Amino acid sequence: MSEAAALPASPVLGSAPPANAAATAATTRSGQSQFRLIAACSIGNALEMYDFTVYSFFALLIGKLFFPSESAFGSLLLAVATFGIGFVMRPLGGVIIGNYADRKGRKAAMTLTIALMVAGTLCIALAPTYASAGVFGSLMIVAGRLLQGFSLGGEVGAATSMLMEAGGVKGRGFRVSWQLASQGLSALAGALTGALLYALLPQASLESWGWRLPFLLGLLIAPVGLYIRSHLEETHQAESHEASPIGRLLRAHGGTVFKGILATTAGTATMYLVVFFMPTYMIRVLKMPPSLSLLSGCVTGITLFVVSLVAGRLADRLERRKPLAIGSLLFSLVAVGPVFWLISHHPSVPLVLCLSALLTASVNIGTTPMFLMLLEMLPIGVRASGISVIYSVGVTIFGGSSQFIVTWLLAQTGNPLSPAFYMMACGVLSIGALLSLRERRVG
Repeated sequence: MSEAAALPASPVLGSAPPANAAATAATTRSGQSQFRLIAACSIGNALEMYDFTVYSFFALLIGKLFFPSESAFGSLLLAVATFGIGFVMRPLGGVIIGNYADRKGRKAAMTLTIALMVAGTLCIALAPTYASAGVFGSLMIVAGRLLQGFSLGGEVGAATSMLMEAGGVKGRGFRVSWQLASQGLSALAGALTGALLYALLPQASLESWGWRLPFLLGLLIAPVGLYIRSHLEETHQAESHEASPIGRLLRAHGGTVFKGILATTAGTATMYLVVFFMPTYMIRVLKMPPSLSLLSGCVTGITLFVVSLVAGRLADRLERRKPLAIGSLLFSLVAVGPVFWLISHHPSVPLVLCLSALLTASVNIGTTPMFLMLLEMLPIGVRASGISVIYSVGVTIFGGSSQFIVTWLLAQTGNPLSPAFYMMACGVLSIGALLSLRERRVG
């Protein structure tokens, strides 16, 4: 062979690229496609969770402005009850939008949920206070919470199903983990916004207009989410003659749905008590300043983001998801009592932040594997409906009510360990449900 023949041909205009260059280009396109997918699902979910949960960081102010009462605990109870009202609509949104996602596609459902969330957030941001409009302003807050709850009830099932389906089996745990990781980002964004406002604005400004800013800021990203989602490739097209997905789900997989609801109780209780209620607990029970206590939301938000992604990678490496999910719940069940005892007996900002991060990490290291296990147990034709119902019903019963129940327990008993008792009960339910589930993969 001549020297000229042995050398590779030089790239010239019109010549085919080398094989390795073509492979690199294909890998780049695949990576870009996955990035767009994760961004579309995560941006929408983070936006909706931000709008939905930033309310909790301003519950004290909202209670004072819209639900006046003779006692501070009375106003707070009404405020967190209104926060919980949003959860009442979640199961309805889960059924209707989840069914829609299984019949018309994930992309159509995800576009609808962002539009509904924007409408609900506008109601809250523009609501007149009780002092200026009486009960009308309170009703606008309630209407906004109902719209937000309906929207988020369908968002999780559609977005999580698309994350699982749009790619190979190998990386599905990491893709699904972004559903929870985006919630961590939204918690971080909400807490940072709240901390900055409390630190920079005087109380009078916060009460007159400052509390509205987080809701208005959350709306700015909505056009970005709508644009990216409109350019996604659909991952599921149902046959037109198929029966109602929700009906088939309940007939063929009712037991899985019921056990899945119970399995989510520990994770959802931790989310809404440690991540979102802890700032209120630090202010009302531990008597810490609002600007410092909101750092709890920042720390737990970062923890949730990082731990969820790590858990997704672990789920991709494990043959079975169930042992990790149960192990994380057992650890958190043992840890939650001592954590709240230390917080209440030795209150300090560094201690509260560290122990809140510990609880958040211990539960959520097993949440992504549990979600992936449930997704893999449901056929594609009923997957969005199934996850929507599981998540929305579980969060409504054990998450949406948690802040109200714990606030009531704190007011009635004065026992600072009340959140720990509630979280321990939820942990027992979750472990029992997971033990009864038989892990299997249908898709």
